[in-house]
Amino acid sequence: MKRTSVIALTATGGFVAAVLAILTWGFYGSMMAIPATVSVTLWVMAIVCVFLALRVRDRKEDGGIGMDRSQLNPVTAAQFLLVGKASAWTGAIVGGAYLGIGTYVLPKAGELLAAADDLPGVIASALGGLALAAAGVFLERNCEVPPPTEGEYVG
Repeated sequence: MKRTSVIALTATGGFVAAVLAILTWGFYGSMMAIPATVSVTLWVMAIVCVFLALRVRDRKEDGGIGMDRSQLNPVTAAQFLLVGKASAWTGAIVGGAYLGIGTYVLPKAGELLAAADDLPGVIASALGGLALAAAGVFLERNCEVPPPTEGEYVG
């Protein structure tokens, strides 16, 4: 499996931001309100990813990854890697979407009451998406292990 490219995440987030900016500028009056509580899941997942990354990193440093009951199972570490990859992409897409919405809401917050009401939710969600993307990449990078050395038994 290849590493998630930060450049690809950035490009995807930028593309989604551009699409949502166009849609928001055209259809903001038809959109639903964006409460600040929308971002809670993003922030919780970002915290979970950082926690898992630190746990795996600590286990890697003290040799605690293996098949013993006291060790972290390598399959579990691989599953955490997939959680990190999915979180990175989800954060990039959602963060980009709210950045795109923010291109309308931020300048109009002084003029439109609806934009002023949406501003905290848009900012919290955009930052939550970016935090989730960063935490996902951090988790993915910490779950990587080097291949076994030549002649080492992998059983």
